[in-house]
Amino acid sequence: MSAACTPRLLVLWDVDHTLIETRGVGRAIYDQAFLVATGRPMTELANVSGRTELDIMTESLRINGIEPTDEMVARLADALIQGYQNGRNRLHTIGRALPGATETLAQLAIRPAAYQSVLTGNLREVARIKLEVFGLDQHLDLAAGAYGDDDPERAKLIAVAQQRAGRRVGVVFDNTATVLVGDTPKDVEAGLAAGVRVLAVATGKTGADELRTAGAHAVAADLHECSRILLRLAEQAVR
Repeated sequence: MSAACTPRLLVLWDVDHTLIETRGVGRAIYDQAFLVATGRPMTELANVSGRTELDIMTESLRINGIEPTDEMVARLADALIQGYQNGRNRLHTIGRALPGATETLAQLAIRPAAYQSVLTGNLREVARIKLEVFGLDQHLDLAAGAYGDDDPERAKLIAVAQQRAGRRVGVVFDNTATVLVGDTPKDVEAGLAAGVRVLAVATGKTGADELRTAGAHAVAADLHECSRILLRLAEQAVR
């Protein structure tokens, strides 16, 4: 790999409310998966915002009166993955890629300095299905990402993704060469805890002011503004 083609900036994307919205399909799949895995209806779902799936599943089982053993968590994970696999058509029909998601990923994909993957609380297979359904996977190296079944602590996922991406391209992505893109204060918190740059986008339920207060290094109103910021960072990375 020539120096001119060597990636210099690792861009790690959150998925839900940053790139896509399931518009209620995700909750319906969760309800069904919980019933399949446990034999009981789910009366309450743990708060999901900015958390890993391991964390969400564990708490959801507990608050519904079920011991979150490793076996039970695994059963719920399997049911959730199968639910998304079965629900692909519904997700495509009801859910959506957020405005600017396809264009932003495509624009960065043709910049040799930028290397894109994901950092998401979703299970690996659930994230893959979500991104495939909306055609976003073609611009991302999903093998280099970190997922909600890698570690229950979101901040620890960043080092996982850095190491995987580094092995994929033979480059060391340190914290100065890594930017995390997400839509929640939890995303910001994870990025700051890991010591990487954080670009927050107000595409979810959290407004720009709250994301700034959380400590994001930069805040974009939407993915079009996010794209402009990332393209500048990619250009700066090769100077």
